[in-house]
Amino acid sequence: MKQIQFPYTSKDALVHDLRRINQWCQQNISSCVLFEIYSEMLDKTSIDIVCSTIKSEMPQALYCGATTNGNIMLGQISKENICIVCTIFEYPTTQISIMQREINENNSVDVADEVIRFAEENKWVKAVEMVVTIRNISTSVLCSELGRIRKDVEVFGGGAFASDIDEHKAYVFSSDGGCRSGSVVFRFLGGEQLHIKTMQITGWKTLGSEHTVTRSKGKQLCELDGEPAYKVYYKYLNIENDRNFFRNSIEFPIVYKVGENTILRAPIGSLPDGSLMMTANVEEGVKVRIAYGDPGTILRTVKAGGDEISMFQPQSIHIYSCAARRFFWGDMADTETLPFQGIAQTSGFYTSGEFLRKDGTLIQHNVTLVIASFREGDIVYGHGADFEMQGIEFSKQISLISRLANFINVSTQELEEANKKLEQMAVTDGLTKLFNRMKIQSDIIQSISDKSQQTALIMIDIDDFKKVNDNHGHDEGDFVLRGLSDMLVETMKELGINGKAGRWGGEEFMICISGSDALKAPELAEEFRVRFNNICFKNAGYQTISAGTALANEDDNTESLCIRVDKALYTAKKNGKNMVVTM
Repeated sequence: MKQIQFPYTSKDALVHDLRRINQWCQQNISSCVLFEIYSEMLDKTSIDIVCSTIKSEMPQALYCGATTNGNIMLGQISKENICIVCTIFEYPTTQISIMQREINENNSVDVADEVIRFAEENKWVKAVEMVVTIRNISTSVLCSELGRIRKDVEVFGGGAFASDIDEHKAYVFSSDGGCRSGSVVFRFLGGEQLHIKTMQITGWKTLGSEHTVTRSKGKQLCELDGEPAYKVYYKYLNIENDRNFFRNSIEFPIVYKVGENTILRAPIGSLPDGSLMMTANVEEGVKVRIAYGDPGTILRTVKAGGDEISMFQPQSIHIYSCAARRFFWGDMADTETLPFQGIAQTSGFYTSGEFLRKDGTLIQHNVTLVIASFREGDIVYGHGADFEMQGIEFSKQISLISRLANFINVSTQELEEANKKLEQMAVTDGLTKLFNRMKIQSDIIQSISDKSQQTALIMIDIDDFKKVNDNHGHDEGDFVLRGLSDMLVETMKELGINGKAGRWGGEEFMICISGSDALKAPELAEEFRVRFNNICFKNAGYQTISAGTALANEDDNTESLCIRVDKALYTAKKNGKNMVVTM
């Protein structure tokens, strides 16, 4: 594999470069030639000149490309508006094919089906690389459908962009179609001796509290925690809901997990009602946080990824990097891309979104580096280059930001843990650690209101408990109460009973059983009675309990069922104690 990277300066210069490349191909072995073209300019005329010149001078070559937020050439941001990367594949088994299609939310399934069908019919395909104009559509359906492609096929790519991040227009183009918006280009790569390795690198860390998506509509994120979604950005980052929202929020994506996959997505705009426009759907009920870039974490993550890629011994590396990362680093944006040039020819562009298939799921990301490395032939042991990153001393400003963010995260975590403890305390009886009366009443109400399941109650009272306190003291009385509580929990866990136990008051306890286990309430109450009878307390010795049970019928509400189980317990006490009565 041979790669040549050069800027486009004029048609005459391009013709000269192409003729030299063509001459080299004629004198050496080559299976196919691929040109990748990246343009920071939304200039169809210039793009058409480049494409037509390649087609004229090297008709056998394939080409594709996109408009970008910045071009990466030889591992660093190019100062030229249009950059060209020529890859010459040398193994005869290597094959490349290009497919360009119009894309919208109505035809995403059909487009994905065509890509999947091509991969099925051409077993040589090892990877599908795509560039797509995504600013005005949701890619959720396309990603979901492309996830069905053969398991052994890598899928990755990026979203076309423009040098002005507020510009919604973007183009993709190829030898299979013209320069178009609302379009996607798929590049199929494969062959027996072509090897491909992909990975995703983030380095962004969560910041502040967790929020719940309470309302969403397609790619429109409407509410977080019941409030207009933009308010989270206004409250924590002082970002207004105005025409500059995208520019101000691009470095602060939301982060959440889907299964084992961590997803970062930056809003692309805000609406007057406070909804945020995303490039893909975010489902209701998802827990999200705002994320921020931590320089140290980013560089450590890049170093780990670079070390792994260097072992692959790539001959070329392709980088799709989010425009947000370029904004984050500013003049130091090459910091995380240039080191890859030390192990292989590195090119790519800054995107409006990055795509990578992982564990069978194709996900659109933001604020990530998606890296694809290529090699023809086998690894030659002892010939790989080490991945080296130059150390950087960050300014005091960045160091301060990192420390403040860490302070906020630790403080938030401590506050959340404290709130969880307070919530637990609010529903827990301090002595027995069972639910308190308020909580168990709430559970009874909830269980009875669910007409699809059965509900039963067991009410328990320790017989002659006053004598324990009077004869042995309240400490021993508390020990007996805890002993009964522990036995109730352990017995239900051991028997696999779907029940909840609570302290009803004093020495009285209530157990609410839901589902099919409700029919077992009398047997379970008897098991409680027998097991408690076998406990010998240190000073109080053996004690007994009485219990009442009641199974809810169609006419029961919470009050009537509680009255019946209380009456059953009263009957057990009246008839001699140490027994179970069912009503």
